[in-house]
Amino acid sequence: MLKLETQSLRLTFDVQGSLTGLYSKVSGWHLLNRAHLGLSFRMIVPLEGRRNNNVWGHKQKNPACRLGKDFVEFTWDKLESEAGGTHNIKVSARCELLGTQAVFRMHIDNQDSVMVENVYYPYFGDMHRPNECGEYSFRYGAYANLEKFPLFPTFSNTKGYWGVEVPTIIPNISRYNPPLFPLGIFEDDQANGFYISSVENRIECASWQVELHPGNSNSVGNLTPVEDTIGNKDVFIRFAATHMPFLAPDKSFDLIPFGIEAYKGEWHTAVKQYLNISKQWTTLPEENRPDWLMHPHSWLQLHINSPEDELRVRYKDLPKVGEECKRLGVKVIQLVGWNYGGQDRSNPYHDIDPRLGTWQELHDAIKKIQKMEVKVILFAKFTWSDRSNKDFKSYLEPMAIKDPYGDYYVYEGYQYFTASQLNDIGTRRLVPMCFGCKEYIDLCVREFKKCVDLGADGILYDENHHHKPTLACFDENHGHRYGDPTYSHDRELVKRFREVLGGKEFLIAGESAYDDQLNYYHLAYTRAWQADHYPFSRMLRPKNISIMAAVNGFNDRKMINRCLRDNYIMSYEPYNFKGSLDDFPLTVEYGHKMEQLRSTHREYFWEGTYHGHLYASLTMEEKCYKNYSVFQSDSGKYGIVICNDSPDESISVEPTLDNGAKLSSYCMIDQQELKSLSGNVVIPPLCAAIVME
Repeated sequence: MLKLETQSLRLTFDVQGSLTGLYSKVSGWHLLNRAHLGLSFRMIVPLEGRRNNNVWGHKQKNPACRLGKDFVEFTWDKLESEAGGTHNIKVSARCELLGTQAVFRMHIDNQDSVMVENVYYPYFGDMHRPNECGEYSFRYGAYANLEKFPLFPTFSNTKGYWGVEVPTIIPNISRYNPPLFPLGIFEDDQANGFYISSVENRIECASWQVELHPGNSNSVGNLTPVEDTIGNKDVFIRFAATHMPFLAPDKSFDLIPFGIEAYKGEWHTAVKQYLNISKQWTTLPEENRPDWLMHPHSWLQLHINSPEDELRVRYKDLPKVGEECKRLGVKVIQLVGWNYGGQDRSNPYHDIDPRLGTWQELHDAIKKIQKMEVKVILFAKFTWSDRSNKDFKSYLEPMAIKDPYGDYYVYEGYQYFTASQLNDIGTRRLVPMCFGCKEYIDLCVREFKKCVDLGADGILYDENHHHKPTLACFDENHGHRYGDPTYSHDRELVKRFREVLGGKEFLIAGESAYDDQLNYYHLAYTRAWQADHYPFSRMLRPKNISIMAAVNGFNDRKMINRCLRDNYIMSYEPYNFKGSLDDFPLTVEYGHKMEQLRSTHREYFWEGTYHGHLYASLTMEEKCYKNYSVFQSDSGKYGIVICNDSPDESISVEPTLDNGAKLSSYCMIDQQELKSLSGNVVIPPLCAAIVME
């Protein structure tokens, strides 16, 4: 047996290259302790008439092995597939110690006639739940949140019974493949944790895959077997990082490497440890960033037209909206549906709609609003082409992302207002376009310039975070390789936008920007409506990155409290951003109070570093209380936001700093005069308090 140890893990390999043991030193958790379940890698190398042709690493002849103080490396000179015999494919798989992680790397040299389409690596033969746990889950980043999939006591199949043999969890890969939201987390209800993350800032086609073998113990309720065997069959949870390199003959390739680490604590601990890795490529998007963004403020999002032609507000009447914003202290208007045909129509074109007025009227309205010291941000969209565009077939279709069969992909589109559209009749379908096609990028730059020429203060690029339903483009006429990762050109688009701007201040915002995009988008817009929202993106970027969340309830105190807790800018959106600020006075009044509090104590709750639940704990009636966040000012002092989501009961909580420092003062959003703290903080229903050293 071959062994490696990190600060948190003990790994064991056999001479076949399989990982046969995995143990968490920080919690005594045996993730893999049945050696016969160990795996090394798996490949799929399709043959004519046999696409699902597997290469199993643990079934190969014993590889050459090198063992060093901080690495183990296995090399296979040739591989045997299930149906294709011997293949001239050389594989080098390496596990090495890097900082606090064990990192898995693989190099593939394909000198065979087949394509290496899929690779499962690292491949864990079992991710056994910790002993004595009541719940065990897999989590991954999704839309600024952490999605949660139970593994025990239930395990649901996300991919459809017809396509797999056993219950299988695969994330919504067209939005959330790992290099985009780079963490996968296994955790239980006893604070035992294990995470896997990418260790390079490189975009490739990759995903997570979790399988329950041999299956559920009971199909009613999707129950996970309790024992380690059922009906004389081993029970295990198999897990892999799945890569889709589409590696052609006579090509070589390095898979994106993944690192693993164990921890004790909540998910915040996993992200904090990952930040020690990602800091090598994390940057602040300072180029063209406007100064006004760096001060506490709020937005109004306003939709003025849809594909079903409401034509709600003419351009010349927009200054009235600006007057309302100025009166109520809202600093930014995001204008949606201003383009020809309204929101989600005519993409990727950004021309004005003559039914709403002239180009000059929109330009002049923007200028008038800006004189009121209110900014105007134009909603923009470059991901799609509207398939109903008259020039789609003749001009746009060749630039669309193509599947392996040469057809363009289709996204389902969005429905608006009328019974026909709401029942998906007459929906304008959207076609994802290829950013690896220079002709299309040039088109996007021309359309972006139209927004700049109107005199706007910036754009919010909607759906910048995905190219659904695609992960790769197979049209080599675009000038890229076969199976080129769809997301790998996202950064180039924004780089080209900045060339148009020169040094001009101009906001480039996007919807729920993924990890790498947070390096070059000034602001990420999201919706944090989930009952249990886990601010994953905020934890990934704990300081100096603007994140904004929708506020659309008519007395939306809970969401406003959450915006304070997670340091989100408020985007007021009455009637799903089709109303005015005066439509929900209770929300605006409370939001204004929150913004005042945030401004007064900005050194903690606007400019401070966000730590989630780290460095402090809260108790209520001798139990842990979780609805809080910790911030740290540049001076090193701590502040805590505590929220009470109960609609009718006050809570009494006791906050304590891990370092023993004294928390000396507190106040509420509704009552902002600071009071001395001695003991517990009593927080009224649907209110939030701040506590500081």
